[in-house]
Amino acid sequence: MQSLNPDPKAHYTSVYGALKKIIRTEGFWRPLRGLNVMMMGAGPAHAMYFACYENMKRTLNAVFHHQGNSHLANGIAGSMATLLHDAVMNPAEVVKQRMQMYNSPHRSALSCIRTVWGTEGLGAFYRSYTTQLTMNIPFQSIHFITYEFLQEQINPYRGYNPQSHIISGGLAGALAAAATTPLDVCKTLLNTQENMALNLANISGRLSGMANAFRTVYQLNGLPGYFKGVQARVIYQMPSTAISWSVYEFFKYFLTKHKLENRTPY
Repeated sequence: MQSLNPDPKAHYTSVYGALKKIIRTEGFWRPLRGLNVMMMGAGPAHAMYFACYENMKRTLNAVFHHQGNSHLANGIAGSMATLLHDAVMNPAEVVKQRMQMYNSPHRSALSCIRTVWGTEGLGAFYRSYTTQLTMNIPFQSIHFITYEFLQEQINPYRGYNPQSHIISGGLAGALAAAATTPLDVCKTLLNTQENMALNLANISGRLSGMANAFRTVYQLNGLPGYFKGVQARVIYQMPSTAISWSVYEFFKYFLTKHKLENRTPY
Protein backbone atom coordinates (compact mmCIF):
# COMPACT_ATOMS: atom_id res chain seq x y z
CA MET A 1 0.00 0.00 0.00
CA GLN A 2 3.00 2.33 0.48
CA SER A 3 4.23 1.75 -3.08
CA LEU A 4 4.41 5.14 -4.84
CA ASN A 5 3.83 3.81 -8.35
CA PRO A 6 2.50 0.27 -7.99
CA ASP A 7 2.07 -2.29 -10.71
CA PRO A 8 -1.59 -2.16 -11.91
CA LYS A 9 -1.98 -5.73 -10.62
CA ALA A 10 -0.86 -4.62 -7.16
CA HIS A 11 -3.02 -1.52 -6.70
CA TYR A 12 -4.78 -1.66 -3.31
CA THR A 13 -7.39 0.72 -1.86
CA SER A 14 -7.95 -0.80 1.59
CA VAL A 15 -6.26 -3.13 4.06
CA TYR A 16 -8.89 -5.84 3.70
CA GLY A 17 -8.96 -5.47 -0.10
CA ALA A 18 -5.17 -5.75 -0.25
CA LEU A 19 -5.07 -8.87 1.92
CA LYS A 20 -7.86 -10.55 -0.07
CA LYS A 21 -6.26 -9.73 -3.43
CA ILE A 22 -2.78 -10.86 -2.34
CA ILE A 23 -4.11 -14.21 -1.10
CA ARG A 24 -6.26 -14.73 -4.22
CA THR A 25 -3.57 -13.85 -6.79
CA GLU A 26 -0.33 -14.79 -5.03
CA GLY A 27 -1.29 -17.54 -2.61
CA PHE A 28 -2.36 -18.03 1.01
CA TRP A 29 1.17 -17.82 2.46
CA ARG A 30 2.23 -14.67 0.54
CA PRO A 31 1.36 -12.20 3.37
CA LEU A 32 3.81 -14.09 5.64
CA ARG A 33 6.82 -13.59 3.38
CA GLY A 34 9.85 -12.38 5.30
CA LEU A 35 8.53 -13.75 8.60
CA ASN A 36 11.65 -15.88 9.25
CA VAL A 37 14.12 -13.01 8.88
CA MET A 38 11.99 -10.77 11.13
CA MET A 39 11.86 -13.45 13.84
CA MET A 40 15.64 -13.86 13.70
CA GLY A 41 16.16 -10.13 14.19
CA ALA A 42 13.37 -9.48 16.69
CA GLY A 43 14.77 -11.63 19.55
CA PRO A 44 18.15 -9.92 20.04
CA ALA A 45 16.77 -6.51 19.00
CA HIS A 46 14.03 -6.52 21.64
CA ALA A 47 16.32 -7.94 24.32
CA MET A 48 18.67 -4.95 23.87
CA TYR A 49 15.70 -2.60 23.48
CA PHE A 50 14.01 -3.34 26.81
CA ALA A 51 17.25 -3.82 28.75
CA CYS A 52 18.53 -0.43 27.58
CA TYR A 53 15.16 1.24 28.23
CA GLU A 54 14.84 0.00 31.82
CA ASN A 55 18.43 0.94 32.72
CA MET A 56 18.29 4.35 31.06
CA LYS A 57 14.87 5.14 32.58
CA ARG A 58 16.10 4.28 36.09
CA THR A 59 19.35 6.25 35.65
CA LEU A 60 17.70 9.34 34.12
CA ASN A 61 14.92 9.47 36.71
CA ALA A 62 17.65 9.49 39.38
CA VAL A 63 19.57 12.23 37.52
CA PHE A 64 16.45 14.39 37.20
CA HIS A 65 15.64 13.69 40.89
CA HIS A 66 12.11 12.89 39.83
CA GLN A 67 9.75 11.11 42.22
CA GLY A 68 8.12 8.38 40.12
CA ASN A 69 8.28 8.75 36.33
CA SER A 70 9.63 11.69 34.37
CA HIS A 71 8.15 11.91 30.85
CA LEU A 72 11.39 13.47 29.63
CA ALA A 73 13.41 10.57 31.10
CA ASN A 74 11.06 8.04 29.49
CA GLY A 75 11.34 9.75 26.11
CA ILE A 76 15.16 9.91 26.20
CA ALA A 77 15.40 6.30 27.41
CA GLY A 78 13.14 5.17 24.57
CA SER A 79 15.26 7.07 22.04
CA MET A 80 18.50 5.51 23.29
CA ALA A 81 16.98 2.02 23.23
CA THR A 82 15.98 2.63 19.61
CA LEU A 83 19.62 3.11 18.53
CA LEU A 84 20.44 -0.47 19.57
CA HIS A 85 17.16 -1.97 18.37
CA ASP A 86 17.39 -0.48 14.87
CA ALA A 87 21.02 -1.46 14.38
CA VAL A 88 19.81 -5.09 14.41
CA MET A 89 16.40 -4.66 12.79
CA ASN A 90 17.31 -2.39 9.87
CA PRO A 91 18.95 -5.14 7.76
CA ALA A 92 16.05 -7.47 8.57
CA GLU A 93 13.58 -4.78 7.43
CA VAL A 94 15.43 -4.33 4.13
CA VAL A 95 15.28 -8.07 3.39
CA LYS A 96 11.64 -8.36 4.49
CA GLN A 97 10.45 -5.42 2.37
CA ARG A 98 12.31 -6.54 -0.73
CA MET A 99 10.79 -10.01 -0.40
CA GLN A 100 7.31 -8.54 0.12
CA MET A 101 7.31 -6.27 -2.96
CA TYR A 102 4.91 -7.37 -5.69
CA ASN A 103 6.62 -9.67 -8.22
CA SER A 104 9.76 -9.79 -6.08
CA PRO A 105 12.56 -11.87 -7.64
CA HIS A 106 13.71 -13.02 -4.19
CA ARG A 107 12.39 -16.45 -3.21
CA SER A 108 14.11 -16.76 0.16
CA ALA A 109 15.72 -14.53 2.77
CA LEU A 110 19.17 -16.03 2.11
CA SER A 111 18.99 -15.45 -1.66
CA CYS A 112 17.82 -11.88 -1.03
CA ILE A 113 20.76 -11.22 1.32
CA ARG A 114 23.22 -12.66 -1.21
CA THR A 115 21.79 -10.66 -4.11
CA VAL A 116 21.65 -7.34 -2.24
CA TRP A 117 25.16 -7.86 -0.80
CA GLY A 118 26.58 -8.84 -4.21
CA THR A 119 24.96 -6.06 -6.25
CA GLU A 120 24.73 -3.16 -3.80
CA GLY A 121 27.18 -3.96 -1.01
CA LEU A 122 26.85 -3.96 2.77
CA GLY A 123 25.72 -0.32 2.78
CA ALA A 124 22.40 -1.30 1.19
CA PHE A 125 21.31 -2.90 4.47
CA TYR A 126 21.82 0.43 6.28
CA ARG A 127 20.80 2.86 3.52
CA SER A 128 17.64 3.73 5.46
CA TYR A 129 19.21 3.54 8.95
CA THR A 130 19.23 7.32 9.51
CA THR A 131 15.65 7.53 8.20
CA GLN A 132 14.71 4.57 10.41
CA LEU A 133 16.18 6.38 13.42
CA THR A 134 14.53 9.65 12.39
CA MET A 135 11.25 7.76 12.33
CA ASN A 136 11.74 5.45 15.31
CA ILE A 137 13.19 7.98 17.74
CA PRO A 138 9.99 10.11 17.65
CA PHE A 139 7.92 6.90 17.38
CA GLN A 140 9.49 5.37 20.48
CA SER A 141 9.46 8.67 22.38
CA ILE A 142 5.70 9.04 21.76
CA HIS A 143 5.22 5.30 22.39
CA PHE A 144 7.04 5.16 25.76
CA ILE A 145 5.75 8.51 27.04
CA THR A 146 2.15 7.53 26.16
CA TYR A 147 2.53 4.05 27.66
CA GLU A 148 3.96 5.35 30.93
CA PHE A 149 1.34 8.13 31.11
CA LEU A 150 -1.52 5.66 30.56
CA GLN A 151 -0.05 3.30 33.15
CA GLU A 152 -0.06 6.14 35.68
CA GLN A 153 -3.76 6.72 34.94
CA ILE A 154 -5.09 3.15 34.89
CA ASN A 155 -2.46 1.29 36.93
CA PRO A 156 -1.13 3.90 39.40
CA TYR A 157 0.46 1.34 41.75
CA ARG A 158 2.33 -0.17 38.79
CA GLY A 159 1.53 -3.75 39.76
CA TYR A 160 1.25 -6.57 37.25
CA ASN A 161 -2.09 -5.92 35.53
CA PRO A 162 -2.38 -7.65 32.11
CA GLN A 163 -5.44 -5.65 31.03
CA SER A 164 -3.75 -2.31 31.71
CA HIS A 165 -0.59 -3.39 29.86
CA ILE A 166 -2.60 -4.46 26.79
CA ILE A 167 -4.69 -1.25 26.70
CA SER A 168 -1.75 1.08 27.35
CA GLY A 169 0.51 -0.74 24.88
CA GLY A 170 -2.12 -0.83 22.12
CA LEU A 171 -3.11 2.85 22.41
CA ALA A 172 0.51 3.99 22.67
CA GLY A 173 1.46 2.01 19.55
CA ALA A 174 -1.52 3.29 17.55
CA LEU A 175 -0.80 6.95 18.35
CA ALA A 176 2.93 6.65 17.63
CA ALA A 177 2.29 4.74 14.38
CA ALA A 178 -0.15 7.31 12.98
CA ALA A 179 2.12 10.24 13.88
CA THR A 180 5.20 8.77 12.18
CA THR A 181 3.63 7.33 8.99
CA PRO A 182 5.23 9.97 6.68
CA LEU A 183 8.68 8.85 7.83
CA ASP A 184 7.74 5.20 7.36
CA VAL A 185 6.70 5.86 3.73
CA CYS A 186 10.11 7.45 3.07
CA LYS A 187 11.90 4.56 4.81
CA THR A 188 10.02 2.05 2.64
CA LEU A 189 11.07 3.90 -0.52
CA LEU A 190 14.74 3.87 0.56
CA ASN A 191 14.57 0.18 1.51
CA THR A 192 12.87 -1.05 -1.65
CA GLN A 193 14.39 1.37 -4.20
CA GLU A 194 11.08 1.05 -6.09
CA ASN A 195 12.14 1.05 -9.75
CA MET A 196 8.91 2.30 -11.35
CA ALA A 197 8.66 5.22 -8.93
CA LEU A 198 12.33 6.22 -9.35
CA ASN A 199 12.00 6.10 -13.16
CA LEU A 200 8.87 8.26 -13.00
CA ALA A 201 10.74 10.78 -10.84
CA ASN A 202 13.67 10.75 -13.35
CA ILE A 203 16.08 9.42 -10.73
CA SER A 204 18.94 7.33 -12.08
CA GLY A 205 20.93 5.02 -9.82
CA ARG A 206 20.08 4.64 -6.16
CA LEU A 207 18.00 6.97 -4.02
CA SER A 208 19.63 7.84 -0.70
CA GLY A 209 18.97 10.27 2.11
CA MET A 210 15.77 11.16 3.93
CA ALA A 211 15.50 14.61 2.34
CA ASN A 212 15.64 13.08 -1.15
CA ALA A 213 13.04 10.48 -0.17
CA PHE A 214 10.73 13.21 1.15
CA ARG A 215 11.06 15.19 -2.09
CA THR A 216 10.41 12.11 -4.23
CA VAL A 217 7.28 11.13 -2.30
CA TYR A 218 5.89 14.68 -2.61
CA GLN A 219 6.84 14.89 -6.30
CA LEU A 220 4.97 11.67 -7.14
CA ASN A 221 1.98 11.72 -4.79
CA GLY A 222 1.78 15.09 -3.06
CA LEU A 223 0.82 15.38 0.63
CA PRO A 224 -1.49 12.30 0.59
CA GLY A 225 1.56 10.23 -0.40
CA TYR A 226 3.00 10.69 3.09
CA PHE A 227 0.05 8.82 4.61
CA LYS A 228 -0.09 5.85 2.27
CA GLY A 229 -0.84 2.74 4.30
CA VAL A 230 -1.60 4.62 7.54
CA GLN A 231 -4.54 2.31 8.33
CA ALA A 232 -2.43 -0.82 7.81
CA ARG A 233 0.37 0.66 9.94
CA VAL A 234 -1.97 1.45 12.86
CA ILE A 235 -3.72 -1.94 12.58
CA TYR A 236 -0.27 -3.63 12.59
CA GLN A 237 1.28 -1.61 15.42
CA MET A 238 -1.67 -1.67 17.82
CA PRO A 239 -1.70 -5.44 18.53
CA SER A 240 2.08 -5.60 18.07
CA THR A 241 2.83 -3.14 20.88
CA ALA A 242 0.00 -4.54 23.06
CA ILE A 243 1.45 -8.07 22.78
CA SER A 244 5.01 -6.82 23.21
CA TRP A 245 4.27 -4.90 26.43
CA SER A 246 2.01 -7.57 27.96
CA VAL A 247 4.57 -10.35 27.34
CA TYR A 248 7.43 -8.18 28.58
CA GLU A 249 5.56 -7.12 31.75
CA PHE A 250 4.58 -10.74 32.43
CA PHE A 251 8.18 -12.00 32.28
CA LYS A 252 9.40 -9.00 34.27
CA TYR A 253 6.83 -9.83 36.98
CA PHE A 254 7.49 -13.58 36.82
CA LEU A 255 11.30 -13.29 36.98
CA THR A 256 11.25 -10.63 39.72
CA LYS A 257 8.79 -12.67 41.80
CA HIS A 258 10.89 -15.82 41.29
CA LYS A 259 14.04 -13.96 42.30
CA LEU A 260 12.43 -12.58 45.47
CA GLU A 261 11.08 -16.00 46.45
CA ASN A 262 14.53 -17.57 46.05
CA ARG A 263 16.34 -14.83 47.94
CA THR A 264 17.98 -16.26 51.08
CA PRO A 265 16.86 -14.36 54.21
CA TYR A 266 19.64 -12.88 56.34
